[in-house]
Amino acid sequence: GSVPVLVPCRGLGSSARSAREDSWLKSLFVRKVDPRKDAHSNLLAKRETSSLYKLQFHNVKPECLEAYNKLCQEVLPKIHEEKHYPCALVGTWNTWYGEQDQAVHLWRYEGGYPALNEVMSKLRQNKEFTEFRKERGNMLLSRKNQLLLEFSFWNEPVPRDGPNIYELRSYQLRPGTMIEWGNYWARAIRFRQDSNEAVGGFFSQIGQLYMVHHLWAYKDLQTREDIRNAAWHKPGWDELVYYTVPLIQEMESRIMIPLKISPLQ
Repeated sequence: GSVPVLVPCRGLGSSARSAREDSWLKSLFVRKVDPRKDAHSNLLAKRETSSLYKLQFHNVKPECLEAYNKLCQEVLPKIHEEKHYPCALVGTWNTWYGEQDQAVHLWRYEGGYPALNEVMSKLRQNKEFTEFRKERGNMLLSRKNQLLLEFSFWNEPVPRDGPNIYELRSYQLRPGTMIEWGNYWARAIRFRQDSNEAVGGFFSQIGQLYMVHHLWAYKDLQTREDIRNAAWHKPGWDELVYYTVPLIQEMESRIMIPLKISPLQ
């Protein structure tokens, strides 16, 4: 497609200034890495960790949500706290605004795919978990999951005190644009750190592909509005938004409330 052109508000003072602005404009479109030389996951993910994440979406029968939450709060901590399972529950929520009667769970597997396989193998031998899955299945309308890696430039999702509400912003990118997204957000994330609202950023490996998930924490909806509005007053934020929007095919926002067992409160 055609390259967007920025129209200066004032006339250029000299040819040197024109050259500088032209160079700056071109720099916005230069790939920092060549995707043909390495997998996107190796270029974008954290190098110092091999953690794999699983994001689960469970659509619960409305009349079963309370029982579903109670069941999860009884069983999930046992998996999270079991030393022989190389996994940890990062957060567990109910969607407040967005999909209704929905539960969202985020798990971390220390050690990547081997850790995931080990946990799944052990859970298949766990009679309590087998019963849990059977009882849970009767409460669900549908479910889906994705395996994710975390962006190298985002915060590590660590437990935090509450009360907070959480926003999960999910972006379906145009195929082939993940590298550009990473380049822009590596700069954009610095505009969103003042209030410690950035929790974690992930991209899909298995499941729905070219998906990006940004997880944010706010004290309440008004605080969310204030923080997001404040970003627009920072020089450079509007330009980064301008160049990332064309990379998106679809986007969705969920406002979520953590369950009592969630490490992210």
